[in-house]
Formats: sequence, C-alpha cells, structure tokens
Amino acid sequence: MHAPGVFRLCSLALIVAAAVLRPAQAEDTVQAEDTVQAEDTGRVVELLDLPRHAALMRHATAPGTGDPDHFRLNDCTTQRNLSEAGRAEARETGRLLRAAGLAEALVLTSRWCRATDTARELDLGEVDPFPPLDSFFRDRSREDAVRRDILARIAGRKAGDPPLIMVSHQVNITAITGIFPASGEIVVVEVLPEGTAAVRARLSP
Repeated sequence: MHAPGVFRLCSLALIVAAAVLRPAQAEDTVQAEDTVQAEDTGRVVELLDLPRHAALMRHATAPGTGDPDHFRLNDCTTQRNLSEAGRAEARETGRLLRAAGLAEALVLTSRWCRATDTARELDLGEVDPFPPLDSFFRDRSREDAVRRDILARIAGRKAGDPPLIMVSHQVNITAITGIFPASGEIVVVEVLPEGTAAVRARLSP
C-alpha cells in the first residue's frame, strides 16, 4: 500500500502539469483560428478578382433592430448607428483584406449611416452610395426591385474592374442569398448567367 504522502505528491504533480499545458493548448487554438481566418480572407480576395463576383457585407455591429420612428436619411442622430465595437470590427476587416492582398476596391454602400460608416472604416478606397443597398426593412414591397438592381450591378462587373464590395443590411443580403448574415459578415456571390446568385465564400467578422 502506498503512503498517503505519495498520493498527495502525485496529485500535486498532475495539477502543475495541467496548469502548464493549458496556456500552450490555448495558444495553439488561437494560432489555428488565425490561420483559418487568414485562409478564408485570402479566398475572398481571390474571388473578388473574378468577373460577376462581389462581396456583400452586412454593416458592422449597431445595437438594436430597425430604425427609430423619427428616422431621417440625412440625419445620423435619428438612426441606429455603429457602436465603437462595430467601428473596430470594420477596421479589422479592412486590415485583414489588405493583408491578404486587396490593395483597393470600389465600395458601394447603403445610404444609412451605419452602412456608410462601415464602408469608410474599411479604408479600402472610393466609397459611393448605391440606393438599391438601402434597407427595405420597413417597405417589403421593394424587395424584388432591390434584388434585381443589386444582381444586375454585380453581373456587370468585368475582368479588370476593381474588386467590388457592397455594404448593405441583413434583409437585402438575405433576399439575394438566403443567408442571415451576422453583423460585419461578408458573403461573396457570383451572379450566374441565368441571373441568380451563387454563394462562393463567407467571412465572419
């Protein structure tokens, strides 16, 4: 029979070993996640070089749902806006895309302030408003026209054109892809000859 002191020493050794191993395992997990993120971002950048492809990006985090009843398009104080965390998300997405080789893009955006601010925080080049990207959350009758106009714009992208990023809203992206994107998520689509969209990649914030 072993002495009680031996059991105590063995238990202590196991506890110390676990404490030493946990940080190393955590570090390995973080490194693996970083590698996957880099690979995903690289794939997105490759796809954006292809004709008839574009990145549909939901605006970054803006707490709440919809917009206040007193919403006015040209007054950001009447709208739901990005949080500081949302601005940081957009800046980080822009950084990752640049690190993967996307030097510059044409960034089209909804005219809602949270979308326009997301587009600017990406810091990927020229930002232009594109009304079909405006939210139709309050007016579902616009859905078909919105889908048609966005798909037509993507289909018109030719080889040699700047990569196209379109910053919009959940309802718009869902109408085109069937996906309910997270805030700040990118969904890369290709518009097929028959006019429908095929999802080619996704990039989480």
